[in-house]
Amino acid sequence: MTIPVEIKPEVKDAINCGTPVVALETSIVAQGLPYPDNLETAFEIERTVARANATPASVAVVGGTIRVGLGEPELEFLATGKNVRKLSRADLSTAIALGETGATTVSATMICAQAAGIKVFATGGIGGVHRGAEVSFDISQDLRELAETAVIVVSSGAKAILDIPKTLEVLETLGVPVVTFGQDDFPAFWSRSSGMRSPLRLDDPETVIQAQLAREHLGLRGGMLVANPIPEFAEISIETVRYWLADALSQAKRQGVAGKAVTPFLLGAIAERSDGKSISSNKVLVSNNAKLASEIAVAYSAKLH
Repeated sequence: MTIPVEIKPEVKDAINCGTPVVALETSIVAQGLPYPDNLETAFEIERTVARANATPASVAVVGGTIRVGLGEPELEFLATGKNVRKLSRADLSTAIALGETGATTVSATMICAQAAGIKVFATGGIGGVHRGAEVSFDISQDLRELAETAVIVVSSGAKAILDIPKTLEVLETLGVPVVTFGQDDFPAFWSRSSGMRSPLRLDDPETVIQAQLAREHLGLRGGMLVANPIPEFAEISIETVRYWLADALSQAKRQGVAGKAVTPFLLGAIAERSDGKSISSNKVLVSNNAKLASEIAVAYSAKLH
């Protein structure tokens, strides 16, 4: 069986020539932000990558075909479609077999990026260990993917709605390098510090690339998580986020929200409580991550040449 993969011509040319390419997820477009913020963010992220001298490659499954590099019509469809699936490692193959359309999460985007030969991927925040996981066993596939797939993932740490100490512990158990860029504290999405010290710190894109290449030369599987703190002007304090989150979690429990519905529900509830501040901060941090990912991709391209 041949897996249908369609790579946008300019993305394919960049990959073949060894010039910088950055993969981008689309779950943030289909499920992470409301319209029109989601579409505006998708366009802005691609422009950010292009301005940093890299080629953007948004990833999705369209009609059962993996698409690496999307045009404006596809992004608009993902932003406005009513039945766009949210695809992770567990759903990706079934969506392909059934000819479905879906937006890719971190884990699915990593798989598609590696298949296309893309080394660097930018997202907002990774998934992780959900609060109460000792009962629900709700742990994101993103963590396992980081241990299995050799892609550098640039995010603003783990989503603030998660149990960050447990998320870091699982990443350590899986042997995933967790690097915070330019500071000692591990960030928490909207907040520059989660209150947890980062396992590792690196301060320049070239060293990030050297560290990942060293892993590969040692025969170690998996990628690297690069946690990039949100810019100060867009930050929301961790104390404020915790207050909003406690209220949103109580609401989710009362309404019986579970599984994949939890993350978009909590993000929506916090957006409401913050009067949209969390959405504007989300847009800033994703663009900031795309910029750093582009700098890392440029450093990787320089290594190739």
